[in-house]
Amino acid sequence: MLPIRDINPTRARPVLTWGLIAACVIVYFAVQPAAGSNEEVEFLYRQAAIACELTTGSPLDRGEILEQVCRDEPGRPVFPEKNVWLAVGVSMFLHGGILHLLFNMWSLWIFGNNVEEAFGPLFYLLLYAASGVAATAGFVWANPQTTVPLVGASGAIAGIMGAYLVLFPRHLVLTLILFRIVAIPAVFFLGLWFLSQFLLVGESNGIAWEAHVAGFLFGMLVTLPFRRRLLSNALAPEAPARAARTT
Repeated sequence: MLPIRDINPTRARPVLTWGLIAACVIVYFAVQPAAGSNEEVEFLYRQAAIACELTTGSPLDRGEILEQVCRDEPGRPVFPEKNVWLAVGVSMFLHGGILHLLFNMWSLWIFGNNVEEAFGPLFYLLLYAASGVAATAGFVWANPQTTVPLVGASGAIAGIMGAYLVLFPRHLVLTLILFRIVAIPAVFFLGLWFLSQFLLVGESNGIAWEAHVAGFLFGMLVTLPFRRRLLSNALAPEAPARAARTT
């Protein structure tokens, strides 16, 4: 399923959502080396979050990188100046390829504007950042020995999607399914997206599904106690559910 847009207009301009999208695009094209290059590999090990480093609190040594093995007592770090905790935030603006970037930014554009309006810019930014941290924590908890860099805004955006599900479950999402565009209530679209993450369990495809799940649940849990207050901030009233239609 490919979301096209949601039927959930806003009156406030989603300035922060635009800013986050712009930041990720600028970092990908102006800061990150070319995808697949040796320079990119070095850049990611130098800048991105790595589960093993967060487990041990120390940057990887040469053996850990070459052998892909996490040691309890690492040797001399390859990048001793690296701040492994700051790397968690840096990773939210890095992406593994152009499709990775496009899918993430498209999802943020569709779901972020309404959540930004409900939370307001400051708390929306805090939700985004905290969701990214929670997503990384969930991945590290499930894969504490992994020495591969973790990149992407997916976990933070999953938190925004979880908040959207709590706030606007009955609003419709126009979705491309095969060759038809179908209007699906957000609760079904986002629920199916969440459940689909578990289809990736055990797959060696490089997708950090654990981060998606952790970020999504965090966004839901943080939003749920404040749903009524947040909805009062969203100027567009929630639309009632209607039968799905195709165009």
